Amino acid sequence: MNTSPGCILSLQVGLPRLIDVDTTRAASGRTWTTGFFKLPVPHRIWLSTLNLDGDGQADLENHGGLDKAVNVYPAEHYPYWAQAIGLADLQPGSFGENFTIEGLLESDVCIGDVFEVGDALVQISQPRQPCWKLARRWQMKELALLVQETGRTGWYFRVLKEGHVQAGNRLILVERHHPNWTVFSANEVMHHRIDDRQAAQGLADCVYLSSRWREKLKRRAVTGLPENTSPRLEGPRTEGD
Repeated sequence: MNTSPGCILSLQVGLPRLIDVDTTRAASGRTWTTGFFKLPVPHRIWLSTLNLDGDGQADLENHGGLDKAVNVYPAEHYPYWAQAIGLADLQPGSFGENFTIEGLLESDVCIGDVFEVGDALVQISQPRQPCWKLARRWQMKELALLVQETGRTGWYFRVLKEGHVQAGNRLILVERHHPNWTVFSANEVMHHRIDDRQAAQGLADCVYLSSRWREKLKRRAVTGLPENTSPRLEGPRTEGD
């Protein structure tokens, strides 16, 4: 596992706004509100326990909050998407992330890892679960599912210590609590090993995992039933939704 420092290649923020044209086949003609479209910030910016200064989310039920203060995505994945599905115009922030990083992948970092970045301390809380807005942004109906299935999801940070951060800051690992629970392996349990109730309980027992993921996995461990992912991946389909 790679334990060398990563780096913030680019930092982006953006507030929710109404998008007039829906360009996906899933819900043609529907307007939508999203904080997905983020712009790079070249200077130092304040990172609070809830978000970066100037950043926001439209759907606060499923995005944002203490466990999802910062959305992180490895820049190393962008060439893969360009080759695999022809998304050749991807720039930092193209997947709606706050930190576009380099040097660390999902297989290199673990749930509960604490990093020093700039003046702040951040901790990995969960993998990102891509939603329909990613697909809608890139006019590709299956994109959210593809991101989920490949494990190239990125992850979220919670903020343990507020402070200023900026592009170019290194991500220096200072604590590792669960070396067996990489972001990649957590994705495997949640999205691929859906019949493995023992693995679900094992991941749910990770106290640094986000409360929402722990609740889902505990239910699965008891009932044997995974969550219904269709609403998250497909989004609204009709004007009556």
